[in-house]
Amino acid sequence: MIFKNATSIILSTGLILASVGCASKDDGEWVELFNGKDFSNFTQLGGTAAYHIEDGAIVGTSKHDTPNSFLTTNQTYKDFILEWEFQVDEGLNSGVQFRSLSNPEDRNGRVHGYQFEMETSSRAWTGGVFDEARRGWLYRVDQNPQARAQPYDSEQWNKARIECYGNTIRTFLNGHPVSYVV
Repeated sequence: MIFKNATSIILSTGLILASVGCASKDDGEWVELFNGKDFSNFTQLGGTAAYHIEDGAIVGTSKHDTPNSFLTTNQTYKDFILEWEFQVDEGLNSGVQFRSLSNPEDRNGRVHGYQFEMETSSRAWTGGVFDEARRGWLYRVDQNPQARAQPYDSEQWNKARIECYGNTIRTFLNGHPVSYVV
């Protein structure tokens, strides 16, 4: 999964597309969530940001004065590993939602749940875990000085990983552990 100029991206109650893929805990088989060609496995929720495919990658373009936009998988996943590569344009804040929901009866369908933070500011919190539209930060990267020393690099593709098993969440940025939430 690749983002440029990205708005928030969601994993609807589980995962969103990934160029590398995801594996379930049960069988360990990797599943490609994004085919590199179309959005047949996805639905857009929330705002009106534009998504298109460029060179086999998803490109999201932010829109001013619109609610957060989310590109969601049509499948849900319980326990999983999700890996993807990404870039975010300077000055933007984005993320990948996981174990998130959007129910029309709840808050008018507002997407809520966990988010792997992807941002370009000097605070270096990429890989932190934010609880969108609920509790706020569950794990700020300033709680892990070693992770902040390995921040997002705007000059290269960055590799992200989320591991969700039972009630535990672990995140990684460029192979380095960032967050651990129980």
